[in-house]
Amino acid sequence: MTTKKTVLVVGASRGLGLALAEEYCERGWQVIATSRGQSSGLQQLQERYSETLQIETADVVDLDSVKGLHSRLNGRKLDVLFVNAGICKANELTPLQVEEKDFLDMMLTNALSPMRIIEVFHDSVAADGVIAVMSSEIGSIGNCFGFWELYSSSKAALNMLMAAFAARNKEDTRALLLVAPGWVRTEMGGSDALLEIADSIPHVVSMVENNAGKPGLRFIDRHGEIIPW
Repeated sequence: MTTKKTVLVVGASRGLGLALAEEYCERGWQVIATSRGQSSGLQQLQERYSETLQIETADVVDLDSVKGLHSRLNGRKLDVLFVNAGICKANELTPLQVEEKDFLDMMLTNALSPMRIIEVFHDSVAADGVIAVMSSEIGSIGNCFGFWELYSSSKAALNMLMAAFAARNKEDTRALLLVAPGWVRTEMGGSDALLEIADSIPHVVSMVENNAGKPGLRFIDRHGEIIPW
């Protein structure tokens, strides 16, 4: 009898996170999906996959809430940890124009909090598993062209923190992935985005599966192509 693989998707109430949870459910995985509060999308998904989907509450910017989730899962082994949580504020503004709180909120939600989640759940991921966090193509300093510069800087900070984590864990056998899903039409991505969810998330999930058992840090797009730091 084949044991189903398990994924924890952190930040799955809507958008890309909800799409990730749905894609993993469709592929027959056991899915643990988190949201900060009630999510109608997750509730509807659970009606379709009652035997597969487990919904948990966690506030990604509250470390005690994250630790509480870890305790509730009680050492449950994960094949994939996928941290998706993120926000975008003041995306068209410059450093001179932005409200400090908006910028700090992005840095907390998009950079510091995902890494805290990874630190807390690191040992819960199987030795040949994958730790993935949703980054962005525009988090690349090498490819910078000034688009959404404040949001981009929070993703660049995430990339640096993940690189530092990898440097502190040189012997780690897990794949460590910074995932660039493409510019996708969601509430956060906006109506001008180039891709539909169906153009991105199935490729993302396949790419993550293909990286299982391949140790090391990679900044990678949905097709498995390496992105310049």
